[in-house]
Amino acid sequence: MILVVDDDNAIRVSLSMLLRSEGYEVKTAASPAEAVAVVRGVKPELVLLDMNFSHSTSGDEGLTLLRQIKVFQPETPVILMTAWGSIPLAVEGIKAGATDFITKPWDNRLLSQRVETVMTLSGCGRGDAKGFDRSRIIGDSPAIRNVLDTVERIAPTNAPVLIMGENGTGKELVAEAIHINSRRCDHPFVKVNLGGISRSLFESEMFGHKKGAFTGAMADREGRFSLADKGTIFLDEIGELDLNSQVKLLRVLQEHTFEVLGDSRPKRVDIRVVCATNADLGEMVAEGTFREDLFYRINLITVTLPPLHDRPADIPALVHHFAAGFCKENGMRVPRISRGALSYLARLPYPGNIRELRNLVERALLLGNGDTLDECDFSNAASLSTANMPQLPSDASLGEIEVTAIKAALSRFEGNVSMAAACLGISRQALYRRMKKYGIGI
Repeated sequence: MILVVDDDNAIRVSLSMLLRSEGYEVKTAASPAEAVAVVRGVKPELVLLDMNFSHSTSGDEGLTLLRQIKVFQPETPVILMTAWGSIPLAVEGIKAGATDFITKPWDNRLLSQRVETVMTLSGCGRGDAKGFDRSRIIGDSPAIRNVLDTVERIAPTNAPVLIMGENGTGKELVAEAIHINSRRCDHPFVKVNLGGISRSLFESEMFGHKKGAFTGAMADREGRFSLADKGTIFLDEIGELDLNSQVKLLRVLQEHTFEVLGDSRPKRVDIRVVCATNADLGEMVAEGTFREDLFYRINLITVTLPPLHDRPADIPALVHHFAAGFCKENGMRVPRISRGALSYLARLPYPGNIRELRNLVERALLLGNGDTLDECDFSNAASLSTANMPQLPSDASLGEIEVTAIKAALSRFEGNVSMAAACLGISRQALYRRMKKYGIGI
């Protein structure tokens, strides 16, 4: 049963009709006293709670009622209903125990999605019989199984997900696993590195623009949100977003509408949002560098990925997976990897996590001889690092650093582009692009 609490009869009737058409049982309450009487006697599966009653607009009545509901039914999820201007109040409600908030006037489709998501996450949803595809995630340690258990539970919903973890822990792979196990799997999965988008281009990249919208806009451009319609948008490095862009992003995530630059007509999209960061967003909120309302909008569910040194039991499986993939791509025979080598690899600290392990395996495959890779092969590969590159002035530009590193790697491997790329930790294609950019020949 869903309990709708609002002093406006039109809203109670409207929500009741919508929810009953979705197959839910609905009960309504017109005042805090009626709502408390209901939750004292029965446990609703969900409460939709208005923030203001009678002539009050402060929201205090709603917050008080929320706390009372949590006293009688602490496990019952609560979705707050609020006007856009009172979103800071909704954030206070989240802190007081609410699960989510929606803004008035709402979109029926979005509201239905939110209700189904919260009901599913609380164990009251209709479920999904589709088998769970975990092929992108390698490992079976307790730490990674905990992650996969969470992903399996949340993937079929439309819940926004925040993936936390150090660089190189596989946040993008987890985002892909969420998408392929969702009901949106047949629609686009759009990846956006927010750290790589300048402030001036944010609106054009994300929302698109019309020809002539600004100097240099020679043709219409479709934004990332439009490309992700009916699918999933993955916003990586969201902690890098400036405050002004955060405001624009919040409105899209809340309303699922935006305006293309040069077009005043709002455009609506149906998207699921998955974000990732290696930053401490809670600390950024406290420092005032990340909006609190955006933080609560994106982290209905948080998935925290363990660093590789906390899951050493997964290293053998990862090593074999990377070796098989690299050898297949390069037409090489897959060598045997000795127990001593695996033991050695399990002892390394891996500040770069899984990405560092992958680069190490690929270097060892390129440098190794024979049908077996042992400890010394990986030890030699580990010693090949860009730390030995020639020293540069402290004021060297990024381009100068890249040119020096590329030339040194090519020289070390006598022009072998595959080995130089593996040493630099980039793909062969990426190295060729950089060589062309800087005019570096072999």
